[in-house]
Amino acid sequence: METPEPGPLSIHLEIIPTAGIVEAVRKAVPPSSSSSLSVTCLPRHGVEATLRVAAELAQNGYRVVPHLTAKGLNSRAQLSRILADCADAGITELFAVGGDAGVPAGPYRDGEELLRDIAELGGERFTVGVAGYPEGHPGIEDRVLLDSLRRKQEYASRVVTQMCFSAERIGTYVAALRSEGVELPVRVGVAGAVPTARLVSLAAKIGVGSSLRFLSGKKSLARNLLSRDRYAPDEMIGALGAVPGLDGVQLYTFNVLDALTLSPAGQVPRD
Repeated sequence: METPEPGPLSIHLEIIPTAGIVEAVRKAVPPSSSSSLSVTCLPRHGVEATLRVAAELAQNGYRVVPHLTAKGLNSRAQLSRILADCADAGITELFAVGGDAGVPAGPYRDGEELLRDIAELGGERFTVGVAGYPEGHPGIEDRVLLDSLRRKQEYASRVVTQMCFSAERIGTYVAALRSEGVELPVRVGVAGAVPTARLVSLAAKIGVGSSLRFLSGKKSLARNLLSRDRYAPDEMIGALGAVPGLDGVQLYTFNVLDALTLSPAGQVPRD
């Protein structure tokens, strides 16, 4: 596969399906054919909240990507109904992940099993993103993650990474994937304009401490993150523009949309 040249990156937002988020999105983010809105699926909200918000946003003209967690689904019949509802709402993109629940609610133990059934039940109606971990996964060995991504290539359309603060680490991760035969496009998870204290706390909880430590050797980035009340992603996105082979940026907003500015092309304007 030919590697795309580095350049401006499209921005794709991730939101949490809390009360009032649809109206908040409508006020802050214009619909765009080049920028998508991913809707997370967290245990405390459940898949029904994800699908409800996704369908409402789709009705308002947004390109929506609902998340489906394998361990959170009760049955294959439930998955079939979800796919039918998504198709009826005009949703054509999904994100499939294993989920953090210790005990599966139904037959799916991991994202790989879920991905295969989406392909079988959904036919060719959906493209599906899968998760990538540039800094590893706290509960899964790196080799297991790589082997799984190789198998997922038959069904998946792209890799979307966990939140990362180091463009250098992303470049290393993409190169490692390619050397292992994983050719899926990579979309990079980047923190949005989030209050710094909240961001540092969240980063520690989800296991991206090593890229935070990376910042200590990069004074301008460390100053950006740690010396302001609110983290600004512009410098990180600018650095990612020099990394070849990327499929865009997934901006983790944590529903903080008041400082978000996108161009009509779905890009964060840069000087």
